[in-house]
Amino acid sequence: MQETPSPGRARVLLVEDDPAIARTVCYALERDGIAVQHSLQLADARAQWRAQPHDALLLDVGLPDGNGLDWCRELRAAGSAVPVLVLSARGEEMDRVLGLELGADDYLSKPFSPRELVARTRALLRRARHFAAAAPTQPGGVFSIDAQGQRVHMHGLPLDLTRREYQLLRCLLERPGRILSREFLLDSVWGQDSESTDRTVDTHVKTLRAKLRALAPRQDFIATHRGMGYSLNLPD
Repeated sequence: MQETPSPGRARVLLVEDDPAIARTVCYALERDGIAVQHSLQLADARAQWRAQPHDALLLDVGLPDGNGLDWCRELRAAGSAVPVLVLSARGEEMDRVLGLELGADDYLSKPFSPRELVARTRALLRRARHFAAAAPTQPGGVFSIDAQGQRVHMHGLPLDLTRREYQLLRCLLERPGRILSREFLLDSVWGQDSESTDRTVDTHVKTLRAKLRALAPRQDFIATHRGMGYSLNLPD
């Protein structure tokens, strides 16, 4: 099932081995203006991805020739930041957590509402466009952002960040000095529909803070405001 997209339309690759589910998903997304390519197996999906990367991936977990989460992990290891929504009949908490830890952006258990799937896909695409936008100029020149490569340099040195750490730091850099609540950071980086919690934000702030201190031991860029959230403080 394949459609030639119009210029400017978002392109989504659906990897789903159930034809009935695939037809429903394709119809719902295309009706909402999103171009969809459909693959029944991972091998075909990989070939389509190599031919032309898509704006988002919708991955089933149990496929005839492999596990969608394995491909998600490979894409993240290769540096790809493409948004990934996992579709799976496995709705247990541990399965959702595993999918998110392997790099998925969201997780939707079957059976699901086509309307909810479209809404979650749209949310992923919006966040991806936001983080791909032109990088903000930072006073003091401490940080520089390579939006295309999704990398941040600090004092000219590259930071070894995960995708979520990059998005979190960028969110803080775009609003220097402002106190950002955990709820705001969750929505901006993980999205409202994710399985993440306030503790997820705290954990990522802790690892991000450690990486910044490794390059600047005497500077604490991220300030904690008890009961309020976090802010990023840049030197005058």
